[in-house]
Amino acid sequence: MRVLLIGVGGVGEAIAVMADRRPWLDQMVLADYDERRCKKVRRRLSTRKRFPVEQLDASDKRAIVRLAKKHKIDLIVNAVAPHFNETIFSAAYTARCHYLDMAMTLSEPHPDEPYSRPGVMLGDYQFARSAKWAERGLLALVGMGVEPGLSDVFARYAEKHLFDEIDEIGVRDGSNLRVRGYAFAPTFNVWTTIEECLNPPLIWERERGWYTTAPFSEPEVFNFPEGIGPLEVVNVEHEEVALMPRYLQCRRVTFKYGLGDEFVRVLKMLNLLGLDRKEPVVVGRVSVAPRDVVVACLPNPAHLGDKMTGKTCAGTWITGVKDGRRRELYLYQVADNEECMRQYGVQAVVWQTAVNPVIAMDLIASGVWRAAGVHGPEHFDPDPFLAKMGEYNFPYGVREYPPRGK
Repeated sequence: MRVLLIGVGGVGEAIAVMADRRPWLDQMVLADYDERRCKKVRRRLSTRKRFPVEQLDASDKRAIVRLAKKHKIDLIVNAVAPHFNETIFSAAYTARCHYLDMAMTLSEPHPDEPYSRPGVMLGDYQFARSAKWAERGLLALVGMGVEPGLSDVFARYAEKHLFDEIDEIGVRDGSNLRVRGYAFAPTFNVWTTIEECLNPPLIWERERGWYTTAPFSEPEVFNFPEGIGPLEVVNVEHEEVALMPRYLQCRRVTFKYGLGDEFVRVLKMLNLLGLDRKEPVVVGRVSVAPRDVVVACLPNPAHLGDKMTGKTCAGTWITGVKDGRRRELYLYQVADNEECMRQYGVQAVVWQTAVNPVIAMDLIASGVWRAAGVHGPEHFDPDPFLAKMGEYNFPYGVREYPPRGK
């Protein structure tokens, strides 16, 4: 398989590290606006000839198409911030390449009732074009990171093997990560963190369909495994709620994130001051988006690994019935930052995200996962994916809870 990797930041670097030496990979072009960054990542790899470097502006569709044709690319992997998604997605279609991303095209709140009704939902732009992709025999695998991605694979696996009926699928994410030397330092793409945390969260119910609430709504305490412990989690906008109801039979889907009180306070203040805005404002003779200023002022998450301690947990909590009995499970993956830095030289959050698209590429290259059109991870058989997790040193766990009231 010949891959064009667009974006060689934290997640892109981890993808390259995990893909190095894999027999299914013929070539992976490292493309980024910062060519020096690409060369730095390539120096880490043992099979450098398979990782040519190209300078690329991800907002330039024609340049992406030219690069794809130059290298005879089979699959374009989008590892940049999601505001580039429409351009890269469209370029892949024009270049007749398969496509994979880890975050879907962006949403737009309802203009009149943002905290009760969805406007444009995550991925709407992509799913509206599914028939055209299918006509060309092309696959666009959207939302194939850890959340979304692995969380969706877990949900599909649970429906297939662990439940006869599902009441609720709730993705639950939490960590005890700490960053030395910083009072506030997100451990993932800052632009994306602001976007998903301050947008109206999406919820789906069978009787009601999709609806929205206010940010940080419905707090609850969730007890995370492997020493992380109980954390307050709140509703956050995320792709799983847009994806899972398209494929899985259940009564309710939610996504809740353990952000922490200080993190929530900072995000609320950014919103209050208008510093989360994506639209440019004029400062003197310069036009700049306030959110871009915030991103520039905060540390790059890709460079925080040696300052981070702790673990991060991504997982899918499910309730329902199996063999006539109530059942409650949490399928999860925990990444320890110290181990990730020691083994792979990347921090835990980006490593945990990056392994999943690499496993998906493996399955696509071998023909095990095969489809045409725009699809989420739930479309595919989850068994081969879970079987590959051990091969990639990516273990998962299952926590079963006693029946409620007993």
